[in-house]
Amino acid sequence: MTSAHRNSAQQAGILCNDKGFQRFVAERCGFPGEEFGASAAAQFLRSFCGISSRRALDTDEAAQARFGILRTEFDAWAGRIAAPR
Repeated sequence: MTSAHRNSAQQAGILCNDKGFQRFVAERCGFPGEEFGASAAAQFLRSFCGISSRRALDTDEAAQARFGILRTEFDAWAGRIAAPR
């Protein structure tokens, strides 16, 4: 199953276990050069998206939009896409 076929909650779970995302989150939280664990990355994601559970990403359109922004910022940070302006 490709990421395009996974729901947002599944994508968020996979993302929080990604070492690159964990470094991105640590940097966003003011700890450049550090790496957070999966649970800290998940807490950051929930806070950023304004939800109490990643499952809410499947039903809350505003949270889905914020999750999309976060993924775009991470992809730009990782050099996968050009940085948004």
